[in-house]
Amino acid sequence: MKMPKLLPGEVCEELYGDKKIIQNASLYRFTSDSVLLSRFVKGKKNDVVADFCAGSGIVGLHFLCLNPHVGSVTLYEMQPALSDMSARTVAYNGFTNVTAECVRVQDIGAERNGRFSLVLCNPPYERGGFENAVYEKAVCRKEITITLGEILDVAARTLKFGGRLAIVNRADRTAELVFGMKSRGIEPKRLQFVCGTPGGRPYLVLAEGCKGGKEGCEVLPFAVN
Repeated sequence: MKMPKLLPGEVCEELYGDKKIIQNASLYRFTSDSVLLSRFVKGKKNDVVADFCAGSGIVGLHFLCLNPHVGSVTLYEMQPALSDMSARTVAYNGFTNVTAECVRVQDIGAERNGRFSLVLCNPPYERGGFENAVYEKAVCRKEITITLGEILDVAARTLKFGGRLAIVNRADRTAELVFGMKSRGIEPKRLQFVCGTPGGRPYLVLAEGCKGGKEGCEVLPFAVN
């Protein structure tokens, strides 16, 4: 397969199998939490999937590679350069059921209300300003342009009844995440904490919830990353 045309600073890296993904070190490159999230949730046949805060598309595209039976994936990213990279990755790999939309998650239109059967999200989950950090990287890590509450609001609005939300966040924000999901009618169904070493202190939490689901949450064994 011919390599895609790359812009200054861009590299083409392995996504899954023979699939590739375009990254740019001067913007924001994906980390292991994105891969953990894409592996945490299983896709259902013909799922209509949204990837919120998609960046260069790693979560939604890796998830698609693992679950090729889903119906479609839409990548929502507000930064034009990152959204453009994901669109070129989609074209290069020949994904016919993926679209990249450059839009703020908060601005996803009402025509998508009740549309999705699965929402994936690896959000910015650090509080505070970007200080001396590069702005383009800071908005991917810190709640500068969107908050957890806003993400949950849009997920609740765009999920169909019975649809699922799969999200990752800091372990010390677990109570906030669980309460936020429940208060919006998204019942947490699976939780998994992630440690850096066996027996170590968890630093991430993965959560899957169901819109309109019944109470009852499975807490999985710790994952080590």
